[in-house]
Amino acid sequence: MKLGDRILLTTVPIVASSIMRLIHFLVKTETVGAENLHNVWSRGEQVLLSFWHDQLFLIVFGYPRKGAKLLISASKDGELLARTMKFFNHEAVRGSSSRGGRAAFKEMLELSRESVDIVLTPDGPRGPRHELKDGIIQLARLSGRPVIPMAFVCSRGHRFQSWDRFLLPYPFCRGVYSFGEPIYFDKDEGIDGFRERLNIAMINNQRQAETRLEPYGVSAV
Repeated sequence: MKLGDRILLTTVPIVASSIMRLIHFLVKTETVGAENLHNVWSRGEQVLLSFWHDQLFLIVFGYPRKGAKLLISASKDGELLARTMKFFNHEAVRGSSSRGGRAAFKEMLELSRESVDIVLTPDGPRGPRHELKDGIIQLARLSGRPVIPMAFVCSRGHRFQSWDRFLLPYPFCRGVYSFGEPIYFDKDEGIDGFRERLNIAMINNQRQAETRLEPYGVSAV
């Protein structure tokens, strides 16, 4: 590894995690639907947590536990993210649909037998935006775990001109974390039926978060 890359991989996660903590401190947040997550945990089950790639920046602060396993791309950007997540006590499973996907899926399937939550962005790492890929569908089918949709929205922020329109919340805005009801794979409906049901659940959970901003006279950016 080149010296420049080593410096980058050492300094960027420290700076990024510090900025994330600062912005989160300055954003007034609330959570809706957390009982959906806690009800599953109370039954001794672990979850597949699913959120869209553009909501990644502050999503870690909405998850109330430590030690989750996150599927992160095997790219250099993915390495930066994986190292950043270590500052929040979460570990990465490296791979994506375009790089190391089969090995990553096998590792996640093995992890699904352990007492740990697995976190995925089902439209990452390259999109299309807000479109479910096969990984989370197959993992839910083979593991028997419930998928819980998660979302983060805020009233003010910057949308980058990236494929996912990545969201950078502005300080002093209002933010909402939202958890949907658990969605279990049903073999009678098949893969396509489950995909459609999960997609609707993701949409409805996003709307639940956005609606929570309305009483304050603001809307989601």
